[in-house]
Amino acid sequence: MQVIADTSIWVEYFRGGNRSNDLDILIDENLVVTNDLILSELIPFLKIKKKSKVIRLLHDLTKVPLEIDWEGIVFFQTNCLRLGRNGIGIPDLIIAQNCIQNDCLIYSLDKHFTWLQDIIGIKVYQR
Repeated sequence: MQVIADTSIWVEYFRGGNRSNDLDILIDENLVVTNDLILSELIPFLKIKKKSKVIRLLHDLTKVPLEIDWEGIVFFQTNCLRLGRNGIGIPDLIIAQNCIQNDCLIYSLDKHFTWLQDIIGIKVYQR
């Protein structure tokens, strides 16, 4: 199953953190995919740091289509608020929706994706 690596995982990866080996394995197995939202979060910083090779490598990843269903986002946000989970931003709800639409796992350091697993049924990658 394909895995969308969230921005938090990529930042940890670029810093050589604890999750680097896990992401390396997923990359080697050709399981990591991305989307335009995650790229738009990562690439500006990489451009400032003049990391053109890394940018090219990110663009080489398979990109899953990003189709935002705004009614679905409102539904997700409403369910989160009802359950007291009001700290989940719209970009992360869009990423969650994108994972569901493309039957992908999400790999993230953000705990709210684990909450979304119970709220909306997103599948979370477990190390």
